[in-house]
Amino acid sequence: MTLLDVSKVSKRFPGVLALDHVRLAVGAGEVHALLGENGAGKSTLIKILSAAHAADEGTVTFDGHALDPRDAPLRRQQLGIATIYQEFNLFPELSVAENMYLGREPKRLGLIDWAKLRGDARDLLDELGLPLDPNEVIRHLTVAEQQMVEIAKAMTLNARLIIMDEPTAALSSREVDRLHAIIAGLKVRGVSVIYVSHRLAEVKAMCDRYTVMRDGRWVASGDVADVEVADMVRLMVGRNVEFTRRVRQGPPGPVVLKVEGVSPRRPRLSAPNYLKDIRLEVRAGEIVGLAGLVGAGRTDLARLIFGADAIASGSIKLDDKPLKLKSPRDAIKAGVMLVPEDRKQQGCFLDHSIRHNLSLPSLGGLSRMGQWIDENAERDLVETYRQKLRIKMANQETAIGKLSGGNQQKVLLGRSMALAPRVLIVDEPTRGIDIGAKAEVHQVLCDLAAQGVAIVVISSELAEVMAVSDRIVVFREGAVVADLEAETATEEGLMAYMATGDRPVSSGMEHRPQ
Repeated sequence: MTLLDVSKVSKRFPGVLALDHVRLAVGAGEVHALLGENGAGKSTLIKILSAAHAADEGTVTFDGHALDPRDAPLRRQQLGIATIYQEFNLFPELSVAENMYLGREPKRLGLIDWAKLRGDARDLLDELGLPLDPNEVIRHLTVAEQQMVEIAKAMTLNARLIIMDEPTAALSSREVDRLHAIIAGLKVRGVSVIYVSHRLAEVKAMCDRYTVMRDGRWVASGDVADVEVADMVRLMVGRNVEFTRRVRQGPPGPVVLKVEGVSPRRPRLSAPNYLKDIRLEVRAGEIVGLAGLVGAGRTDLARLIFGADAIASGSIKLDDKPLKLKSPRDAIKAGVMLVPEDRKQQGCFLDHSIRHNLSLPSLGGLSRMGQWIDENAERDLVETYRQKLRIKMANQETAIGKLSGGNQQKVLLGRSMALAPRVLIVDEPTRGIDIGAKAEVHQVLCDLAAQGVAIVVISSELAEVMAVSDRIVVFREGAVVADLEAETATEEGLMAYMATGDRPVSSGMEHRPQ
């Protein structure tokens, strides 16, 4: 039985044909993968299904009834369509429980029944196996934890169709497995899922059918069991894309970054596994990958090194000299740059131009007489990195918020590269970007390492960590449990360290002493 049927849907924006006679059919109790590069039209189609946009042409039928294009998003939720967007719709100053039931709070004598609200939230979180405190304020949570709240929130709507846009982009392997178990339970109850993901191994593992879009058009549909990952890649990008392990270009240089026994001054409230006596070395021309489950401490360490959080004990050295950090400004002056995990909230000024976003920290070197910005030099700088990173944009004055996720990430990388950093930390560098852009970002990191930059890569994708790293440092519960040569690492072995802290049996992986 077909639950959702999209027929010949088109959508135009000024100067852009975003969707061109797209079609999509999703059966009851089916997990349907919606695939395509960034800019293929997936997000526009999702917004039409959720009534954030109205289609210009075509029809959308749900449970045998044609949907009114004038519907409000609330109406679509009432009909049974819930959407979890890649960009979260959470109120940062409210608690987990309040966000889960916002607008649908249980009442008693006309007032909100806070005890029932928190109890219901706790019961659902426990049912889903999500280790979250219903009373925790959203702004204290990591990106991955906020993603879990979005999933729990959608589960409270009793939806018949749940649209998940990159639901695992910020989740580690254990959280991905938990989400997949939740989806399997939804299938048993007859709930359908549209699953948007660039992690094609997940698509093969979880989805029943797939639809591929490219340049706003339908390309192909079929059974996932009948197609290989390489075939899906070719359909998405129109070419072959392969991920290979980084080939070391020679021995690394001297130690550039040295972290000795650091712990944070004020651990984040939602992170019981706060950092404890962390030690880390990164050499010139070396890429060190940080692996670990969500909340293991990888991002917390990045924030300490960048001066975003204060250090209670230990030290950080740059070129064997103590690094005194009162704020990120001090880190930037010293030559340490961070590309944060949440580019929308922490990296980009979405309403400002690409030019302003890329050049902002470099303006001191682009000024004349220390007072006026040399706009010609600024434009030349942006053009240099547009070419180097192959950033797709109409012009430099385009708001960065209008770019795809992959191109936004390239702008942030260009911003860091323009300062010629000694140390570059990239947290989830390919979160939510397509497989073609992933390969380009990986190449950028390898090129920077070849120029002698010391690079730290934090990623929840073990395949990515293994692909780009020379060494892999594994975190578990706020501590380093392994320091491994990437060329001998396996996903199974890394997962064993991440989950238990113990060396896997017969892993063949070389463990470097701490």
